[in-house]
Amino acid sequence: MPGKVSLAEGLKVRFWGVRGSISCPGAEYARYGGNTSCLEVTAGGRRLIFDAGTGIRPLGVELARQASDIDIYFTHTHLDHISGLTFFAPLFDKRSSVRMWAGHLEAPYTLKKVVGHLMQAPLYPVSLDVFQARVEFKEFRSGDSLSCGAVGVRTAPLNHPNGATGYRIDHLGKSICYITDTEHREGQRDPTIVELCRGADVMIYDSSYTDEEYPRYRGWGHSTWQEGVRVADAAGVGTLVVFHHDPSHDDAFMDGVARDATALRPGNATSGLPRVLVAHEGLTLSP
Repeated sequence: MPGKVSLAEGLKVRFWGVRGSISCPGAEYARYGGNTSCLEVTAGGRRLIFDAGTGIRPLGVELARQASDIDIYFTHTHLDHISGLTFFAPLFDKRSSVRMWAGHLEAPYTLKKVVGHLMQAPLYPVSLDVFQARVEFKEFRSGDSLSCGAVGVRTAPLNHPNGATGYRIDHLGKSICYITDTEHREGQRDPTIVELCRGADVMIYDSSYTDEEYPRYRGWGHSTWQEGVRVADAAGVGTLVVFHHDPSHDDAFMDGVARDATALRPGNATSGLPRVLVAHEGLTLSP
């Protein structure tokens, strides 16, 4: 029988989905992965999940072997960040507790209403009443400071259509920032993001496009890996993680991004991690 999934005290992040916009099956995406956004952060004996794209399904399969106590934090509720939620096994386990958090929604929308609308005809065969876990829906305002046990969670608003929330997770002097989906303003760094990420060990950043591609997608609410480098440098971030890969960017393309980004941020941070990494499914970091 499989062993219990352990919860470490130290800060650790595992990437279960790294793709943006839509999942990408196929051999040409196999090395970096085709699932949409989902991160698992463990710290202080707690499990925090960020976004519920299709990557949350395999995470749920791993967690299904035991009762779980989970907090899910949404950057926002566009489909690529919530489309895996209804396939998350702990929601169907009466032993488990799941708290869902969102800070971007404006009245009359609430997180419970959004999930309820996702799970109704003609889009879905069953309603959220099928969840057997103890489920709570919690609202906050982007910019609030939260806590999850002994783990600090700071938030900030991001520049994205319909709103989005960036997160900073702090524990035992280590920090990870999760900044997606957001659109930069050319020629200037977003001061809200720079301040949230200042001195962070790791910054996971919306790198959907290259600077060369960006003009074609202005107004879509996404940024570039080069802007990620600029923000990381401005904020004194140790390790930049290129994330939210565009579905048109296959493994060969991402290899090129990794090469070019490493040329701009060579070497290792004080944590010992490289100063830049390109996210792939299964990547695990402990700053």
